[in-house]
Amino acid sequence: MRRVLILGGTAEARALASRLADAPNVQVVSSLAGRVTDPRLPVGEVRIGGFGGPDGLAAWLREHRIDRLVDATHPFAERMRASAAAASRSTGVPLLAFRRPGWTEEDGDDWRRVPSLPDAAAHLPAGARVFLTTGRRSIPLFAARTDVWFLARSVDPPEPPVPPNVRVLVARGPYTVDGERALISEHRLDVLVTKDSGGELTRAKLTAARDAAISVIMVDRPSPPDGVRTVGDLAEAARWAQG
Repeated sequence: MRRVLILGGTAEARALASRLADAPNVQVVSSLAGRVTDPRLPVGEVRIGGFGGPDGLAAWLREHRIDRLVDATHPFAERMRASAAAASRSTGVPLLAFRRPGWTEEDGDDWRRVPSLPDAAAHLPAGARVFLTTGRRSIPLFAARTDVWFLARSVDPPEPPVPPNVRVLVARGPYTVDGERALISEHRLDVLVTKDSGGELTRAKLTAARDAAISVIMVDRPSPPDGVRTVGDLAEAARWAQG
């Protein structure tokens, strides 16, 4: 019996767990960080919570006799990605990273790509009305922009500090283009700030921004760890986990 640990929390991680749950001679365990209240759970065995860094993850892999490790975390989960790479090296457990494709600019888009969230905050024009969709943990990075009004959307409420001129919208995707258009119109938004997460669950905001002719500040993905094989196809990831 092959034991596979999926580091997840994404829609793709849930889809991979579902595929492997039906595979013969495979036991799959999905691990969620526990940062979201009431997360969507994958099928099969689930653990919630951190490992205590790369050494803790390595100890867990050994204790539970894991044969394959799949990192299917969010494209911006840098700490977990680094821990997975280090734990794989120290234990010899093979590691595969799954990353859904990022978004690409289309005709009619007005994007500015920036390398980090602090750069996104710095590039906001004074007086802007900003649709901030970079997650609750990033909202404090924009707190110094007292000259900007924010509609900040997150799955859970943010912790302080938050910008003084902010309305927090607690919501969970998937979102519709009509719904995103309505938010842009109702709040007179003129800038969208988002991370290049990719995927379909939250793509609607980009279509709505294009339709409304508002600018987009797109935070680029961090570089993956050296030496880690990365795929973007679920079928390929499932075959690797079973192979």
